[in-house]
Amino acid sequence: MPVHQVFDGQRVPVKIWTDDINEKARQQLANIATLPFIHNHVAAMPDVHLGKGATIGSVIATDNAIIPAAVGVDIGCGMVAARLSLTASDLDERSLKKVFDQISRDVPVGFAQHPDDRVLADAARPFKKGLDAIIQRHPQVMKRMGRRSRWTHQMGTLGGGNHFIEVCLDESDRVWVMLHSGSRGIGNALASHFIALAKRDMERHDIHLPDRDLAYLEEGSKHFDDYIEAVDWAQDYAFANRQAMLELVLAGMARHLPAFEVTSQAVNCHHNYVAREFHYGARVWVTRKGAIRAREGDLGIVPGSMGARSYIVRGKGNPESFHSSAHGAGRRMSRTEAKRRFTEADLRQQTQGVVSRKDRGVIDEIPGAYKDIDAVMANQGDLTEVVHTLRQVVNVKG
Repeated sequence: MPVHQVFDGQRVPVKIWTDDINEKARQQLANIATLPFIHNHVAAMPDVHLGKGATIGSVIATDNAIIPAAVGVDIGCGMVAARLSLTASDLDERSLKKVFDQISRDVPVGFAQHPDDRVLADAARPFKKGLDAIIQRHPQVMKRMGRRSRWTHQMGTLGGGNHFIEVCLDESDRVWVMLHSGSRGIGNALASHFIALAKRDMERHDIHLPDRDLAYLEEGSKHFDDYIEAVDWAQDYAFANRQAMLELVLAGMARHLPAFEVTSQAVNCHHNYVAREFHYGARVWVTRKGAIRAREGDLGIVPGSMGARSYIVRGKGNPESFHSSAHGAGRRMSRTEAKRRFTEADLRQQTQGVVSRKDRGVIDEIPGAYKDIDAVMANQGDLTEVVHTLRQVVNVKG
């Protein structure tokens, strides 16, 4: 049975879908619940863990205000997955290694971007006009990008941290491609700019918060509409970025595997974003910081980490979670702690059977640094149902 906790957040209650939460994350949720514009309650998914200002794995419904740091600096970060006509019998260790190498060549990771002769101009072009309008009013955004970073050249790139590209097998040994990424450097620049503006607004109006990273923009204020425009742009860019990468990955796989086709429509969903929705009798802003939308019938993706299972899920439309679900396993420890605690031998053991990096550079992403994905799924049995269970055979990390 799902685990539920409810505690008094002073102004509104906090509802949590797990008992696996540390005191610092719990305090963050309580801080959010004290804000005057929180609608009905704060919801925390079973992968909940400490974030910056707002807790990762939280769902925050707000009246007439948005907290930019709760939306986060990777606006529109999320997942895409597609099932192919291939099966496990079409794969072998040699071909999977070739696929790993091909993806690593075709999709820039970390801080890398496409060179001039490989920029995805057709995918980037539709976004130019909208960004130009934003930059005209907020030229500081491009300074935050840095001289060497170009948003056009980052279209179709993975980024770093916990972003990844995977080839997986489902419960019937059918092949899937799945990847995790967001709005790259431009999303970070837009978010950082408006977070700074929100903090300045708090100082200007002498508003004292339990955490300055909960600085907010109110509807009708000077920067609110510009922020909504920027968020919408970055969320659309992130969606297109994942789709562009998916096409690069499929093209790379086609060079080393038998002929195939995509046999199901791609599931492409955000898990760091804000949207206008109707809940508990009111039209409100819903910020999902590390959570996916899970209305009744919605398909979503809940990934594990490198060697852990992942899930394609269908939402049940639970109103208590604001129609939301966990977005993954959720970190159990910091990256620094993971590097201190685990070794390369641990990484090889925990990613056995997966063609992936096995070096110290990705130890912070070892499955042991994350919560048990199966416990997360068990705790959200009233939020989603499992449609497919995936296990990785190839993992390319950011």
